[in-house]
Amino acid sequence: MTQGTMRLGAFFYATGHHVAGWRHPSSEADGGLVLERYVGWARRAEAAKFDLIFLEDGSGIRDADLRSSERTARSGHFEPVTLLSALAAVTNRIGLVATTSTSFNEPYNVARRFASLDHLSGGRAGWNLVTSATDLEAANFGNDTIARHADRYERAEEFVDVVLGLWNTWDDDAVVIDKASGQFSKPDGFRPLDHKGQHFEVRGPLNIPRTPQGQPVLVQAGSSGPGKDLAARTAEIVFTANQTLDEAVDFARDLKGRMARFGRSPDDLKIMPGLFPVVGRTESEARDTFEELQALIDPVVGLALLSRMVGHDLSGFDPDGPVPELPATEGLKSRQQLMFDLARREGLSLRRLYLRIAGARGHSQIVGTPVQIVDEMEARFRAGGADGFNIMPPTLPGGLDDFIALVLPELRRRGLFHTEYEGRTLRSHLGSRPPAGYGPGRSSGGTAGR
Repeated sequence: MTQGTMRLGAFFYATGHHVAGWRHPSSEADGGLVLERYVGWARRAEAAKFDLIFLEDGSGIRDADLRSSERTARSGHFEPVTLLSALAAVTNRIGLVATTSTSFNEPYNVARRFASLDHLSGGRAGWNLVTSATDLEAANFGNDTIARHADRYERAEEFVDVVLGLWNTWDDDAVVIDKASGQFSKPDGFRPLDHKGQHFEVRGPLNIPRTPQGQPVLVQAGSSGPGKDLAARTAEIVFTANQTLDEAVDFARDLKGRMARFGRSPDDLKIMPGLFPVVGRTESEARDTFEELQALIDPVVGLALLSRMVGHDLSGFDPDGPVPELPATEGLKSRQQLMFDLARREGLSLRRLYLRIAGARGHSQIVGTPVQIVDEMEARFRAGGADGFNIMPPTLPGGLDDFIALVLPELRRRGLFHTEYEGRTLRSHLGSRPPAGYGPGRSSGGTAGR
């Protein structure tokens, strides 16, 4: 990857990121349930030279209110690693990043799943590590409530160490496949992990050899203090939400400033905040498209979305009244705070707040011409607040097509985005290195130290 250029992800979210996007003419409303739709979107993104495809996930439906769930296209979609395994067969260069929670999985299964995807794709896999955040998810695994935030991150810290350790139970050159001698792998080419910790006991080794890029790329989405510490130690990409340029620069300075404690360089971590662009050839065209989407929002869906973001049921409050003072939750702590800050900064009622976040859900939202959108992207990139962006099309495929046709040429005119892939693996697209103590060329009989 040429230095001085942005990294771009294509964040596919069922029928688009706008909560009412599935109702818009530019969306394929069955997109979340039909493989051929994803194949088409992936091929578009790869032809445009996006660095990666990004898929989110959760361990349950989003809303306790089924009246809301039945009015969205987000209640049903594919498990992301399964989907990316299919997309690996119809793409060649674009990175493939899937979200999997540490809260309701086991490290061995996750290590094997992503190692398999890395092999299947020729070195293009990435794991977006999250901790689950809702009681609805917990209820699918025999729990009434989600674990405390601190406990979830304590488990996640050990979880990622076990996964990284398992990926390193095979030497680079362990597999020899010598038919004449009868030797498939070299003596001591792989070994047990023998991890015994507070949350997990895992013998190992992993039952799949070292992967094409050494180990899958680690992505992290947390923005709380514990989340930033985990990212500084292990992540190569951080997906985050910042509303203002100053917030983005402060976040990046804080996060990358933590990396030296773990023997890492700031260049080994790429901050890629979400960006929700609504683009038109003129500003009025972009505004018209955005207003079309806003007019399709069902109030039940809008209020349920906001309730999920703040971690409290808001159905009993006046939607045209102010955002109430509410206690912190054990769920989406950083996103809850972002919602409150946004409402207070702009003086928003509950209704105006859910309208404000119906597309971007707290991420940056830009409605305008290609020049206006790229101006804001460049400002954040040049100021050090972002190394690139995870593009969140409002509709699919329409919003993706508009970004490719209108915004990418302006980015390339300014020399901010590449015209061709320079490598074949996701890590080569990023220009990063695995965390110290892990990765190709290393072998370990146990979990690496912190």
